[in-house]
Amino acid sequence: MRGILTVLVILAVALGSASLLRVSQPPPSRLEELRHHKAGAFSRMYRGGPALLGCADEPMPPPPLGLLWRFETGDAVKSSAAIKGERVYIGSNDEHLYCIDRRTGAKLWAFKTGGPVESSPLLLDDLVVFGSGDGILYALSAADGRERWRFRTEAKILGAPNFVPRPDQQGHRVLIGSYDSRVYCLEAADGKEVWRYETGDRINGSPAVSAGEAVFGGCDGSLYVVDAADGAGRQQVPVGAPIAGSAAVENGRAYVGHYEDEFLCVDLRTGGTLWTYKDRNFPFFSSPAVSGPFVVFGSRDKRLHCAKKETGEKVWTLATRGQVNSSPLITSDGFVICGSDDGRLYVARLETGAEVWSYEIGDSISGSPALAGGTIVVGSDDGFVYAFGPKRGGTP
Repeated sequence: MRGILTVLVILAVALGSASLLRVSQPPPSRLEELRHHKAGAFSRMYRGGPALLGCADEPMPPPPLGLLWRFETGDAVKSSAAIKGERVYIGSNDEHLYCIDRRTGAKLWAFKTGGPVESSPLLLDDLVVFGSGDGILYALSAADGRERWRFRTEAKILGAPNFVPRPDQQGHRVLIGSYDSRVYCLEAADGKEVWRYETGDRINGSPAVSAGEAVFGGCDGSLYVVDAADGAGRQQVPVGAPIAGSAAVENGRAYVGHYEDEFLCVDLRTGGTLWTYKDRNFPFFSSPAVSGPFVVFGSRDKRLHCAKKETGEKVWTLATRGQVNSSPLITSDGFVICGSDDGRLYVARLETGAEVWSYEIGDSISGSPALAGGTIVVGSDDGFVYAFGPKRGGTP
């Protein structure tokens, strides 16, 4: 009898462990990215990875959360941070890109450009790559901020760069959109142009990359699908209004909002719209986050929205006191972090939208939060970069 009980206990423990493993298993859409990234790599670029799914590869920092430090720049911070190890990289409208110590908030170095730096940086190999309002894409040494190369477009660059592997797998290429209505593909090693793709109006967001394709929207009211290897056009999907944000791409579908108050799910193979989400008559500027069965996005109706990604059915909304132009970030354990123009940073549960924490900064937050090493980093229009994490003794 004792032997039978022992076997049953062992089986129960094994089944319980298997259940726990299933719960902690990342969504299938992200498994391939996880195989090619080390822990923390999802913080090294805008929206966490090439498909721009807006997901972190680590959980929410344990409560209670508090302000760890704040770093002062000379103007509004609309850029989103990229984080690698103990270094935070972020731009400011004071025309600088900053490298900040993640632990202390001390400045390590700064690089001056000729225009506001709203573009979020990309950490690629040993480079930090970002655009500026002066129309130049810069590549600097991530270690010391020394310029490696620059590429000039014909108008300002507000969106973040993305990357693709070279066809021979020997290195990478960088993709960037510009207000000159073009998306460019450049060699990451030296900044030489590989191809360019021309649209009918400005490119404000970042191109998403998935399955060898670049997907991006423009102010001409179209969503484009382009071969990432040679720049050949594959689809042009008219959506009827300017697209200011970036699309998230998963399993051949693009999720994106536009200025005529609609959020869409588009089939990238056929160019057809699978569903349309429309709540109130306010534009969608925020880029979406996609995880599990959900897609989450902000709106200028002062709310954060969550819909079922298969059907577009509304799941919940979280009311704030200002426009939600900030793009949400979803943690690996099912929390959503997002800023609002009401000057607050919010944390809510992904499944229910229940608010679990907020912090009042006081001025608009339009950038996307970043999370790495148990630290949440976000910029504000008050000109400061803020870091939050487990509250330390004496921390306000």
